[in-house]
Amino acid sequence: AMFARLALCSRLPSRVRQSNVCPVSIRTFSQAKFSLPRAHGKSFAHRSELKQAKRIVVKLGSAVVTRGDECGLALGRLASIVEQVAMLQNQGREMMIVTSGAVAFGKQRLRHEILLSQSVRQALHSGQNQLKDMSVPVLEARACAAAGQSGLMALYEAMFTQYSTCTAQILVTNLDFHDEQKRRNLNSTLYELLRMNIVPIINTNDAVVPPPVPNSDLQGVNVISIKDNDSLAARLAVEMKVDLLIALSDVEGLYDSPPSTDDAKLIDIFYPGDQQSITYGTKSRVGIGGMEAKVKAALWALQGGTSVVIANGTHPKVTGHVITDIVEGKKVGTFFSEVKPAGPTVEQQAEMARNSGRVLASLLPEQRGEIICCLAELLTEKKDEILSANKRDMEVATASGCFSQALINRLSLSTAKLNSLAIGLRQIAVSSRDSVGRVLRRTRVANNLELEQITVPIGVLLVIFESRPDCLPQVSALAIASGNALLLKGGKEASNTNKVLHQLTQEALSIHGVSDAIQLVSTREEVEDLCRLDKMIDLIIPRGSSELVRDIQRAAKGIPVLGHSEGVCHVYIDSSASIDKAIDIGIDSKCDYPAACNAMETLLIHRDLLRTPVFDQLIDMLRTEHVKIHAGPRFASYLTFSPSEVKSLRTEYGDLECCIEVVDTMQDAVDHIHKYGSSHTDVIVTENEETAEQFVQQVDSACVFWNCSTRFADGYRFGLGAEVGISTARIHARGPVGLEGLLTTKWVLRGEGHTVADFSEQGSMKYLHESIPVPQGSFT
Repeated sequence: AMFARLALCSRLPSRVRQSNVCPVSIRTFSQAKFSLPRAHGKSFAHRSELKQAKRIVVKLGSAVVTRGDECGLALGRLASIVEQVAMLQNQGREMMIVTSGAVAFGKQRLRHEILLSQSVRQALHSGQNQLKDMSVPVLEARACAAAGQSGLMALYEAMFTQYSTCTAQILVTNLDFHDEQKRRNLNSTLYELLRMNIVPIINTNDAVVPPPVPNSDLQGVNVISIKDNDSLAARLAVEMKVDLLIALSDVEGLYDSPPSTDDAKLIDIFYPGDQQSITYGTKSRVGIGGMEAKVKAALWALQGGTSVVIANGTHPKVTGHVITDIVEGKKVGTFFSEVKPAGPTVEQQAEMARNSGRVLASLLPEQRGEIICCLAELLTEKKDEILSANKRDMEVATASGCFSQALINRLSLSTAKLNSLAIGLRQIAVSSRDSVGRVLRRTRVANNLELEQITVPIGVLLVIFESRPDCLPQVSALAIASGNALLLKGGKEASNTNKVLHQLTQEALSIHGVSDAIQLVSTREEVEDLCRLDKMIDLIIPRGSSELVRDIQRAAKGIPVLGHSEGVCHVYIDSSASIDKAIDIGIDSKCDYPAACNAMETLLIHRDLLRTPVFDQLIDMLRTEHVKIHAGPRFASYLTFSPSEVKSLRTEYGDLECCIEVVDTMQDAVDHIHKYGSSHTDVIVTENEETAEQFVQQVDSACVFWNCSTRFADGYRFGLGAEVGISTARIHARGPVGLEGLLTTKWVLRGEGHTVADFSEQGSMKYLHESIPVPQGSFT
């Protein structure tokens, strides 16, 4: 049965699955050229550099390859690993596999043979009633390895064949590395296989290997005893000048204490010298190594110039892309690095922010207001320092030629902008007095049992923003007012300006000893990695392009995202519109700041206005402002010579471009907005009050205006002082999100020994649920 199963493997489709393992997903990986083999001897300092790895060893631990019953292989996991290795090989990388599994495969086969043999003998000599008493003897590991090695290799060969990838088997022992001639032969064989684009699959020759000598491994850079596949992979990596060693196990990576303990924390980056801070637990359910052996082997390989990542190869939700995620530089498992950063890690920053944020939330409203006012004063006092840093950013961005004019405009600061920022911050300082601890509802549940609903901070916010450095003090002020801790991740194009603004923010926070509550993430973490910190971050707020927002919404792992992916805003010119209002609102909505998310992207015109002075003047004014016009399908049908027809009616241009489309009625305009809009901001221009009210009631957008520009959709213009962004969500905050949108609630119940049993049918008490008036400005 086993060999029939192996024979079937040669005809398997490109995904071999095990029923209890998530299906393998074929993903598209970057085909970008990575650098040619670098001079070996120095490992990569940062995860992002792993994309450059050309020669890679993937070590598969026993727990990864074997099934949970330790008898047989986990075919689904193995198939997904093979798929990833083959894809990387086909990208031009040189892949090698160090694998376990021969013992487990052999144990399965030998048990099958023994049971079959026993059943025949017992049937002949003892009768069928004795079959239930059969027992399988303890199998010796070397015999299992001898029986399973050929089958294991046949399985690998069948799986890799599905990707037109050739494999070769190499069995080694400790002596093969210590005997100089054998070591040279081994190296020569491996180099030749790699040259021919063949994936070497290496395993210890467990059928003949002697027992490991205690305390004999890791004797220095040039000597390492091969006593398990961890030490084999490390030795092989150094011998072959490998760029990256990926060691897959049954845990997420290296923890500071045994993973089963409550306080265990996954270590993102591990540095030589940190061993003393680790408490190791027991070894895996299978195999002869353990995490301590993995760490020793990893550090030995690192010292030899090979980067190492230890990660989980058994998790069904990530097995199908764990290897490729690591090679793409994503934050997976524990990365071993010799370069220790000067500042804290982002995890440490998040923890510092949360701890300091709790102190911030406990401050009196007046104290939080003082911090914000201090920041407002610093923006004007230190304007020369801020503008100097901003000038450096502008010069670099312009010289690079990589940024659009719209983005450079967002990057620019001026004295006028700083003054406006300061005014907005002072508005927030005033409103902060009615934020944290405000009583929203008070109820007398029963006699001497009172309930309050009060406002509290959300927790730790992560705000990711592009280009606009003025976002930093605005969001910081809102976080301070609402008592939230804050992580800020700005674009590198504004790094100098952001650094100065963050220093000023911390200076203001320090007046009440909470300078750590707001952190600027300046490490090399990718945005997608930040979105995985679901245990540290409570809400993500993206500020930037629709592409950035969509990427964050996709990448967020269990963390709510507040924002909008696009700003496809409409202005509908009704048949009864004022010509002057229509022109002024249309031009302001499109041209005041075309890069903003609240700029008009589609102009809807009532059919009756075609070939009238209103229509002609609108077109003339748009052309005067150098707005490029795209024709919607219906508009194009009315014209003999029309502008270029739109490719999509859902386009956010973000520039001096817009679409013009024709509708027959106000209801058609509403239907168009619901079909093609993004629920951001939509406007009707009309003198008919009844039509306007119908439009306002029917349009399901965060902001709906009558006879005014889309550009009013802004926290400052709404009197919120500032905004963290505009949300098109239908739960929590919607529209421009200011102070109130950064608060949530909690319920406080005050009693005198009340129990639910008191209110049962046999109890002595009854619920009252009487509302108690809440005085204005009441705080708990």
